[in-house]
Amino acid sequence: MEHLSLDVEPAPPFRLDLTVWTLRRRPDNVVDRWDGETYRRVLVADDGEPFEVAVTQSDSSRLCVSVSCEKPGDEIKRQVISALERLLGINLNLDGFYRMAEHNDRLKPLANQFRGFKPPRFQSYFETLVNAISCQQLTLTVGIRLLNSLVESHGPAFKTDNGSFHAFPRPQDLANVNIEELRKMSFSYQKARYITGLAQSIVQGQLSLEEIESLDDQKAVEHLCRLKGVGRWTAEYFLLRGLGRTHVFPADDVGARNHLERWLGLPEKLNYDGVHKALERWNGYGGLVYFHLLLKSLLEKAVIIN
Repeated sequence: MEHLSLDVEPAPPFRLDLTVWTLRRRPDNVVDRWDGETYRRVLVADDGEPFEVAVTQSDSSRLCVSVSCEKPGDEIKRQVISALERLLGINLNLDGFYRMAEHNDRLKPLANQFRGFKPPRFQSYFETLVNAISCQQLTLTVGIRLLNSLVESHGPAFKTDNGSFHAFPRPQDLANVNIEELRKMSFSYQKARYITGLAQSIVQGQLSLEEIESLDDQKAVEHLCRLKGVGRWTAEYFLLRGLGRTHVFPADDVGARNHLERWLGLPEKLNYDGVHKALERWNGYGGLVYFHLLLKSLLEKAVIIN
């Protein structure tokens, strides 16, 4: 095993801890690991070999990246930087959001509290949809545990001195999985069928999720909703956490609606249209409000310490 070191300068301001928690969501997430100082994740190289990335933040905003792999080189460097651009949003500039928040009494304290967070995206579009499908109609805690089981059973393994860790399964890792295997992990029959069917469609070349990148929001949602297991919530979740469209607030997300209602001090429950009306004053930044309220909830539950 060889090691490769990189220095990365994210667009300031940047806080690794807040960004990682927005990605992890729960402390038992086995894919995006965090020990309070170092973020670790197993990725899979284009040649199929798994490798591990470890990221720490120095006193400045600079990130120190260590890569453990079999074949270090320029191609691995490219893949690592590409992954960190998605997973940690290292190139995103939120100056417009901060300027807007500075002049809004409601949003300013929230933006200042979590200043430096960057909106993350899942590593792949397939991972985004599997995350969303797994968490449908379940608490996030239960959804993460389902995903953990899937990752540990079918994700490519990487051995370290501290044990074996797994990358998120790729379509080819799940395309031939027996549905009964997923049922034993507590996936419902429908979810098991949706996930394996999605994997098969991608492997067989019948589906390209990359084609959605060029579609506007409405057409992207319509396209996604044609897939089995995908409804409006999953589609909007994909727009935010897969495509990185940070103006999108997945308004069918019950937990996110509850966060918004509490933050605004609303006496009544919001419906889908009510969420969009409540967010009109922050038009263009709905997804960033979504992420900030997620962090606020994690802090209140003592999942993270600010």
